[in-house]
Amino acid sequence: MWILLLILILIIAFVVIYNSLVKLRVRVDNSWADIDVQLKRRYDLIPNLVETVKGYASHERDTLEAVIEARNRAMSAQGPEAQAEAENVLTGALRQLFALSEAYPQLRAVESFSNLQSTLNEIEEAVQNARRYYNAVVRDYNTKIHTVPSNVVAGLFRFERRQFFGLEDEREREAPKVSFGTDAQ
Repeated sequence: MWILLLILILIIAFVVIYNSLVKLRVRVDNSWADIDVQLKRRYDLIPNLVETVKGYASHERDTLEAVIEARNRAMSAQGPEAQAEAENVLTGALRQLFALSEAYPQLRAVESFSNLQSTLNEIEEAVQNARRYYNAVVRDYNTKIHTVPSNVVAGLFRFERRQFFGLEDEREREAPKVSFGTDAQ
């Protein structure tokens, strides 16, 4: 009788652990899909931004081509690691594009450019939020598959560790430097 009760408890524990692992895996996949949605919005906006800049700074061909090339690489990247690397390159290219607006004041005055830049900033914030959520879910999932007793169930059913969507460029980790044009004496 006690043996049957113990076996029943073990079976129930096994099922509960398995179900919790499946739920976490689904949350990881879902949160990755959320990142994909935000990145698609970003990719769709970039051609409009490039076309707007082309009208005012067409001789900045290298910068515009770098943005387009980075966008295409980011769109074709597969998996969190490759996607993060491609996104970092795209972010750098977009920074160069926005630096052009500093060199061309007439570009900053164009309402469509300002609207596109504002929309891109909103999307960037949404991407950051989705990235944070994804990384939190991946952390929970990875912790669960590596802790006892769920690691036994995870091993039996081949639950694999997931990659974080992180920053590859160390410059991204640094705080921005602010200068008001005066030297400290």
